[in-house]
Amino acid sequence: MEGVQTISGLQERILHEPNCLDRLIVDLAVNVTAMFRDPAFFVALRDKVIPMLRTYPFLRIWNAGCSSGEETYSLAILLEECGMDERSRIYATDINDAVLRRAREGVFPLEKMREYTANYHRAGGTREFSSYYDADSKVARFRPSLVRNVVFAQHNLASDGSFNEFNAIVCRNVLIYFDRNLQDRVHDLFFDSLATFGVLGVGEKESIRFTRHAAAYEEIDPDQRIYRKVV
Repeated sequence: MEGVQTISGLQERILHEPNCLDRLIVDLAVNVTAMFRDPAFFVALRDKVIPMLRTYPFLRIWNAGCSSGEETYSLAILLEECGMDERSRIYATDINDAVLRRAREGVFPLEKMREYTANYHRAGGTREFSSYYDADSKVARFRPSLVRNVVFAQHNLASDGSFNEFNAIVCRNVLIYFDRNLQDRVHDLFFDSLATFGVLGVGEKESIRFTRHAAAYEEIDPDQRIYRKVV
């Protein structure tokens, strides 16, 4: 695609052409996601995490590795249904600026809505899922009001630092693609970014076990990999 013959040639182009690096990131990044993916996780958020977060006058939530935004919109819908959207701000970040642009637009394939509707109801949704979007023959456009309190921004978990203190961090199905050293770096970042009694949610194949911060968390829902920082 880049018209070079060797890895060294590709490296040279990446070092001197920012657009080449952007293209490489788009091609290498894994952007598999879905709205209300793993519905049981969102049931646990609704039943076990939201009651704790209600005690705060204002919430800051970091959705790290948000990809094209399906999980961010899912969190926004959950907060609205729980009456907490007006006093919450979600920071949705990803390394890939191309997928962030798609996330800001809130436009998803119409063919996915049947799957997403089923996920939503299994996740404990209380409304008609179709009330959150307008549809034409090809796409579903989600209400801009859902993300009026969402900040979409580029952030690299491998190199960037903490940028705020959060009451909750959701980073699911991202760490499975990192080696142990990079996982340790990200767990340091999350620990530094979480307020005391803040909540961390990771993917079903991810865990804080065997990290240097494992003792600093208590399990809220071990099956859904949801933890609370207690020190």
